[in-house]
Amino acid sequence: MLDRWDPIPSRSPSTGGPVHVSHPPARLRALPPPDSRSDPSGELRESTPSAPAPDPVGRRLILTPATSIVLRPTHWLWADRIPAGSIVLGPGREGIGKSLFCAWLTARVTTGTLTGLHDGHPRGVVYAATEDSWERTIAGRLIAAGADMTRVFRVDVTHPTPDGELTMPLTLPRDCDQLAAAMAERDVALLVLDPLISAIDSRINVNQEELRTALEPLAKLADLTNAAVFGLAHFNKAGGADVLSRVTGSRAFAAVARAAVAFARDPGADDGSCVISQVKNNLGPLDLPSLRYRVEPIELDTVEGPAVWGRLVMLGETDRHVETILREAETGTGSAGDGAPGGISARDEAAAWLVDYLTAATEPIPSAQVKKAARAAGLAERSVERAARDLVQARSAGFPRITTWSLLDTARPGPGSASRGASDATGPQPGGTGATGGTGATAARTPHSDDSKDTR
Repeated sequence: MLDRWDPIPSRSPSTGGPVHVSHPPARLRALPPPDSRSDPSGELRESTPSAPAPDPVGRRLILTPATSIVLRPTHWLWADRIPAGSIVLGPGREGIGKSLFCAWLTARVTTGTLTGLHDGHPRGVVYAATEDSWERTIAGRLIAAGADMTRVFRVDVTHPTPDGELTMPLTLPRDCDQLAAAMAERDVALLVLDPLISAIDSRINVNQEELRTALEPLAKLADLTNAAVFGLAHFNKAGGADVLSRVTGSRAFAAVARAAVAFARDPGADDGSCVISQVKNNLGPLDLPSLRYRVEPIELDTVEGPAVWGRLVMLGETDRHVETILREAETGTGSAGDGAPGGISARDEAAAWLVDYLTAATEPIPSAQVKKAARAAGLAERSVERAARDLVQARSAGFPRITTWSLLDTARPGPGSASRGASDATGPQPGGTGATGGTGATAARTPHSDDSKDTR
């Protein structure tokens, strides 16, 4: 009996059955060890095992004639961008709305409004997230995006212990079998892993080739269920022209994925918007137009009162590309917008981010926290400090002394102005507008209160 993940054997053209080879031919089993004449140093003798390790019980080799393989077309969860039955990577800096994109994608799959295979046919989504709270962040994002919550499923794993059942997050590839069965039962077309690396078994070295072996069962799960597996990833500090070389962790993430859509904040955009670009597409066209988006606040009612979440809004196509934006940031050049000449300095980029970040806050923030969030967003600490000289009011108090930053009144944007890039992962989660403002929940202000705090 073949394992679930083993390929199904085809029939031999001559006998009508699969071709099995249980043992290697004698000439392969009888290879002599190197002698002293061909290996005077003895290095080969030392590295060659004296006896081959025994094969696992039941292991056998199968030859399948290519003529018996049934051709299958590529179906697209999202037309030409996200293939069904495959792993798709979504890399980008922290704090630019990647998780909000997952909510946007989930909403369209569960309502049958995504152009592609299931257009007009709502399907289920399994959402595995480890970095955010479902109650305070994820559920609100999904509702704000318009998802059919009856078709969205959080995934947990229970394990019996002497003190009762222990609930733990999804662990791959260990849980692939059970996950595939559950997805088939719920008519699931999309598995979201936010982020992908957190779902991988912690015992696996993500910086080594063994990660690719661990990802292969996930790829087979996608193929078996015909569901797209969309995994978020972060950019590291590496440079270079290849966007995928910037993905944190092993190169295996990008190698196993059949497609990838990358995210970047466009510092030259007047409206503070961000860009999504296709950076890999093994199964379809790569020269797809990039898409521009921004994040807008939306207020939702909760049992504890109204609160504000972020919602991703697509603005349409753009001729800006993530690869270009990252290269400009690395070289110090820039663009004032789509097709417009100009440039933006590292200080100006930091200033735009700092204004948005501090405008989003409902109270002064420790400067160390601001700098940590800036580093996560890909900004140099020196650039942030230079920008802060003209924008920030710093106060120091307490023991040990803590310095907090708040935005000067003269630096605050006017009503209706767009902001740029507050974090949806590392910073306060307000309801500000702009590229990444308001990605988490914030208690809404009432007419009688000016000091409401972030509920996240």
